[in-house]
Amino acid sequence: MGELPHKYEVTIKVATAPYKLSDKIKDELKASGMMDDKGKLKLKGVSPKMLKRMKEEAVDCPVLKSEIGFVQCFVCPNFQSRITGKVLCKGDPL
Repeated sequence: MGELPHKYEVTIKVATAPYKLSDKIKDELKASGMMDDKGKLKLKGVSPKMLKRMKEEAVDCPVLKSEIGFVQCFVCPNFQSRITGKVLCKGDPL
């Protein structure tokens, strides 16, 4: 199996404080079924322990040109894979 086609390899870092999701992101998550009406994330295939860890991580997004929480990166259409402390990103404009 070959490597996934990606434009960026972004390093994951530990955030100083957990990132809050913006209202726009929350609305998108609710529309796609990844968040319930109470605001609790329901990511398929992600354990509660891993989700807690993901909330405490951040990445420097090459597409948005800013630091964002990893959960926002994980649900982005450009997200391809997370491999040993790095994220493979397609790099397409949003």
